[in-house]
Amino acid sequence: MASTSGFLGGIAGNPADVLNVRMQHDAALPAAQRRNYRHAIDGLIRMTREEGWRSLFRGVWPNSMRAVLMTASQLASYDGFKSILLRHTSLTDNLTTHFSASIMAGFVATTICSPVDVIKTRVMSAKESEGLAKLLARIYRVEGAGWMWRGWVPSFIRLGPHTVATFLFLEQHKRLYRKFKDIPDD
Repeated sequence: MASTSGFLGGIAGNPADVLNVRMQHDAALPAAQRRNYRHAIDGLIRMTREEGWRSLFRGVWPNSMRAVLMTASQLASYDGFKSILLRHTSLTDNLTTHFSASIMAGFVATTICSPVDVIKTRVMSAKESEGLAKLLARIYRVEGAGWMWRGWVPSFIRLGPHTVATFLFLEQHKRLYRKFKDIPDD
C-alpha cells in the first residue's frame, strides 16, 4: 500500500516538481538559456505551450520510483527501528522512542533515495531528453561514484524533520484514536 500511494503521489506531483526544479535551476544558467518563468502558473502554461504536455511529466519514472522508495523505506525502517528500540533498550513506547526511530528512518530514507534524487533532478532540469543509461554513464564518467550522494546533507536536513513530524503525529493520532475507541494500548 505504501508503495502504491508513493507511486501515485509521484505521478500526481510531477508537474509541480519539474517546475520547481526548473525555477530553482534557472538562476544558475547563463541569461540566454534561462526560462524566466514569472510564477508557477506561467511556468506550467509555458511548458505546455512551448514543449507540449509531455514536458510536465519529464522525469516521472525516477520521481515515482523515488516516491515509492521513500514511502516504503520510511515506513518499514520506522517500524523496524521502533521494534528494536523497544526490545533491546530500556525505552518504552513514548515520545523519545518515536523520535529516535523516526530520525533513523529519515536517515535510511534519505540514503536510499539519494541516487534517485540526483537522477530525477538531472532529468527534470535538462533541456534535452537523454536516455537513462547514457545519463548514468555520463554522470559516472564526469563525477565518479560520488554522484549518488550529491546533495545528501540538504536532503536529510529537509527529510529528517519531515519524517520525525510525520511519525510523531502518526503515533499521537494512534494514541488518541485508541483512547476515543476505548481500545487498550498494545
